[in-house]
Amino acid sequence: MTSKILAAVAAIFLSVSAAAAADFTFKYGNSQPEAAARSQSMIWFEEQLEERSGGRIEVENFFGAVLGNEKEMFDQVTTGLLQGTRGGFFANASTKFNIFLLPFLVSGWDEMECLVRSDFAKSVQASAAENGYHVPATGISQGFRMYTNNVRPIMQVSDLHGLKIREPQTEFMTNVAQAIGSNVTAMAFSDVYSAFQRGTIDGQHNPPANIWNYKIYEVQKYLSVTRHMTGPDPLLVNKEWYDSMPADLQQIFDEVSVEALILSDKLARAAEDELLVALGEHMEVNELTAEGIATFQEAVQPVYQMGVDNGTYTAEDLEAARAATMSCG
Repeated sequence: MTSKILAAVAAIFLSVSAAAAADFTFKYGNSQPEAAARSQSMIWFEEQLEERSGGRIEVENFFGAVLGNEKEMFDQVTTGLLQGTRGGFFANASTKFNIFLLPFLVSGWDEMECLVRSDFAKSVQASAAENGYHVPATGISQGFRMYTNNVRPIMQVSDLHGLKIREPQTEFMTNVAQAIGSNVTAMAFSDVYSAFQRGTIDGQHNPPANIWNYKIYEVQKYLSVTRHMTGPDPLLVNKEWYDSMPADLQQIFDEVSVEALILSDKLARAAEDELLVALGEHMEVNELTAEGIATFQEAVQPVYQMGVDNGTYTAEDLEAARAATMSCG
């Protein structure tokens, strides 16, 4: 018994000593559950960063929105209560991140991977410093968005007209929805499940990973494979915290961040087709024809110019982004 007690005390002492040895603590949160690709990549990030920094950086991960919704966690990074997050409020770090959201900007995974790892993406990341954020890497936001709803299959853009569709709480996403013609209901994604239960909204759009992880299939009947847009997934870091580290730790932090975001993209891409099969066991799934996709493409064209007109990005930024999607070939 005495030896067990001594062993337990020793373990506690070693744990406390290890924590005390860390020079910096990176407290991170996202809204997805631990099983999600985003969260899994951050578990890998934690292991690698602590190992490569020799324990000088300690990582504390919090998943499943336990620290608040995405907007609340972004605000916590802004104030320094959190050191990092990933989620839907990247445009508050730099409005140019909205370019990555433009519907049908890319034709698929290959072009989007090329875009987020391009020099253009690095320039957008750097622009976030003006607003107090360090962005060491950008990934793809868990895959391509698709619509779910409880009224009818979405075969063309007119099928969305009159439907109450949940949108993220950002001006850009609201503008896209208005161009498409749906009735916008902005809310946190963590509130969507209960909203479907109450019948206050008809549908939403998200990558299959979110539809699966948040069990949207339990409260939605139709899944339409529109693949109308994806988005960036930057790691948003409090710049003051990052700047407090010495150069060698900054380099390690940035290297691990880049690798973690690449891993996240690989996990999400590999899972997408499998998730569509799994969702098909619970929902009625339909693919759009080329003619149906063309109706979406025509409807969203004004959104491109809207971003230039309101100063979200310049025409030159837009052309640079288009060129970046093809720069890997």
